[in-house]
Amino acid sequence: MLNVGKIEEGFVLDHIKAGKSMSIYHHLNLDKLDCTVAIIKNAKSNKMGKKDILKVECDIDMLDLDILGFIDHNITVNVIKDGKIVAKKDLVLPKQITNVIKCKNPRCITSIEQELAHVFILTDEENEIYRCKYCEEHYSAQ
Repeated sequence: MLNVGKIEEGFVLDHIKAGKSMSIYHHLNLDKLDCTVAIIKNAKSNKMGKKDILKVECDIDMLDLDILGFIDHNITVNVIKDGKIVAKKDLVLPKQITNVIKCKNPRCITSIEQELAHVFILTDEENEIYRCKYCEEHYSAQ
């Protein structure tokens, strides 16, 4: 039986699709922070079959909810203070994301101007379609 201790202050990301936790770890730049991180992959879940869980012991303000909402808006975010869940945050698809994905269009200005931010705008919420701000190249978040 695996036993991962509770955290005193930070957040727990629950109901992550199985196998997606490392992607979230890198997108949130957790490897660059000096904090404790527990990654639990393929945990049993009555609701999902299998799921991943991330436990992070650091300030909740370090968490970028827009990136999480883009990756999977069904993730449960539990805020932990003094070892107890004090809040749950709901994720939504962000209306705009910056420097999370890169435009794949070789003629896009972001391919030429390397310092230009890669900005995508949500254009179809139902199908989770984003379009590049500069060239209209589309990207599906699904």
